[in-house]
Amino acid sequence: MTSPPLSRVAVIGDVGGHTGALRRELRRLGADPVEGTLPPGLLVVQVGDLVHRGPDSDGVVALVDRYLRTQPDQWVQLVGNHEAQYLREPVFDWPDEVADATAETIRRWWGDGLMRVGVALPTPDGDFLVTHAGLTAGMWRAVLDTPIDARRAARRLNGLVGRRDAAVFRAGAMLGRRASGSAGPLWAEAASELVPSWFQTRIPFHQVHGHSTLVDWATGRFRGSAQIEDLTTVDPVARHETTRLDGGVIIGIDPDHGVEPTARWRSLEIPLAGPATT
Repeated sequence: MTSPPLSRVAVIGDVGGHTGALRRELRRLGADPVEGTLPPGLLVVQVGDLVHRGPDSDGVVALVDRYLRTQPDQWVQLVGNHEAQYLREPVFDWPDEVADATAETIRRWWGDGLMRVGVALPTPDGDFLVTHAGLTAGMWRAVLDTPIDARRAARRLNGLVGRRDAAVFRAGAMLGRRASGSAGPLWAEAASELVPSWFQTRIPFHQVHGHSTLVDWATGRFRGSAQIEDLTTVDPVARHETTRLDGGVIIGIDPDHGVEPTARWRSLEIPLAGPATT
């Protein structure tokens, strides 16, 4: 029996060890909570940072692993900086670690190509590149050689794995370094690195990212400059931030879960106009 074509995508932000929050969002999207299946026509892209902060990182990874095994054509898993802690020498201290079996699952995804750096999504409003932290203009220029569309950018990002890993894992301000417009796609900080890096360069395609926010959701205050605030529309219910730049938009979707899950948040739902590219 042929599956119906994928017609919509839901991009899910950082999960941070909260199985219940992930299950509730999947249920809202039409997933069957009993059978554990995704509805026909839906592609799920998860931006990484499945683990840490919340109480059940192991359960989150097990849930995602089930989808990757049973419905691999409907789930794209991206790597976040917290998954990277189990893929190479850790670069920051975290008080909790996942179980050994969970760490092995993350490494298996990476080794088997089930966990990617980026994915390109064609939509009626243009192509989107989705990564964990976003693609900075400096990375786009110096490392990827200025791809003109999201599909080429996704292929080049994923082609760095095993060949130029240092570029994939390149850190920036969030590890205490000087803010850089060339920070990597797992570490670029939205307010100081990602968005400002595109101010002097026309962005060639839309982007979606998790990892960090322009808004401090606890206070409602912008972390970025007045220029970023002027360019950005905020949806506090979904916890989405849309910054309009010359050539396209950058949409941040990190719900900013802490030890407790965020009460109100949603994935970003977009109609698909063709197959995704990794």
